[in-house]
Amino acid sequence: MPDPLTLAPPDLWLGGRLRLHQPPRGGHRAGTDAVLLASLMVPEPGTIVCDVGASTGAVGLAVALRHPDARVVLVEREPELAGLARINANANGLGDRTTVIVADVLATGAQRRAAGLASGVAGLVLTNPPFFEPGRYRASPVTAKASAHGYGMAGPEGGLDGWLRTCADLLSPHGRLGLIHRADALPACLDALKGRFGAVTVRPVQARPDRPAIRILVSAVKGSRGSFGLLPALILQDEAGRFTEVAEGLNAGRGWIGQTSEAP
Repeated sequence: MPDPLTLAPPDLWLGGRLRLHQPPRGGHRAGTDAVLLASLMVPEPGTIVCDVGASTGAVGLAVALRHPDARVVLVEREPELAGLARINANANGLGDRTTVIVADVLATGAQRRAAGLASGVAGLVLTNPPFFEPGRYRASPVTAKASAHGYGMAGPEGGLDGWLRTCADLLSPHGRLGLIHRADALPACLDALKGRFGAVTVRPVQARPDRPAIRILVSAVKGSRGSFGLLPALILQDEAGRFTEVAEGLNAGRGWIGQTSEAP
């Protein structure tokens, strides 16, 4: 576990309300994607929220901070990052509602359970899966970035399908899933959700109004037969490059995507 006394000063998130220790510059660091994912879905009262592929805990801890009734489970396979997640939980006064589990999302069910990750534990799973399938991208020379950006294995147990299979296993019946991915990964996401989730809704994310989508925000319900929905795009900046009112609010920890009323 990292030594808290040797860490660099934390980044200030959600208008300074969340202090987040992250890896040094050059490693994978949470940014806008994490802010959007943490704001995607309001947890039900008393629910367990599972942040799958949590890294240093940005998404799960943001949810815990904004929703005082939520309990969060942070799942991360890299022990150093999991150690930072524990430090972040305690530093923000969230340690009593946060559990950090070191486990490989793509491990077998028996291996995950042995690591302490039970099936059906969560009412809400939030995840930012690795963006690239094995053998289909040039991996970063920085080990931490390579691990975060791509899957470590090919075949039926690896890739996006295996990742979302685990997410489904962690959810209770009719539990909800929220994920963020590259916009061009939409077909692969829909394929991996098929047969496991229904009531799938997709919200494109555009940097500016006149530009193509760069991300998709996907929500779904385990075992549902609900229909597909395509929602209006979320625009991050106006024509002049300034944050839109919605994006500015989300970065400050105000409001939830898709809701007009503000939440703490």
